[in-house]
Amino acid sequence: MARTRIFRSGNSQAVRIPREFRLSGTEVEIFRRGGEIVLREVRDPGLAAAFELLAELPPEIDDRADAPPQEREGL
Repeated sequence: MARTRIFRSGNSQAVRIPREFRLSGTEVEIFRRGGEIVLREVRDPGLAAAFELLAELPPEIDDRADAPPQEREGL
């Protein structure tokens, strides 16, 4: 696990990102996940990003009881 320093930049806090974690873009998303602060590179939204979001959902989200199909008259 790498360690780095936190410093002040104006009225903000900043973190030095070591070379092995260098980011290629110019913008990141930042959010808290439990006790962690996560930085994630912003990338063009696409189908792959949608699948990644679905993969992050907890497994219990699919614990639902669907009703059986309805009986309907034909056309």
